[in-house]
Amino acid sequence: MNIERVKYVIWAADMDRAVAFYRDLCGGRLLKQNSVIAEVEILGSVIGIHSGGEGKRTWTGLSFQVPDVIAGARAVVAAGGQVVREPEPENGEPPHLAMCVDPEGNEFMLSRKR
Repeated sequence: MNIERVKYVIWAADMDRAVAFYRDLCGGRLLKQNSVIAEVEILGSVIGIHSGGEGKRTWTGLSFQVPDVIAGARAVVAAGGQVVREPEPENGEPPHLAMCVDPEGNEFMLSRKR
């Protein structure tokens, strides 16, 4: 099998809002968008955003490594997302994890390199 590209697809009820969220929050680059699917490239990885989502809360498996989880969580909220598990110190170390959700209900994780 010849794999040409790998992308991770999430659902969106409001594709324009989802595209703006990942483009603006992550500094993503819009590769394509039509009425069915959009593709946003982030650091060489592609997130496909498929229309027709229902806005239900869904764990995606997406994880974004950031240098500062607290600042990252603030950026998620400023971009229109939510933090559902606040970053907390662990074992005397700065926070390394925050659980977040985008405006379309797609859950993702922020983590700090340990």
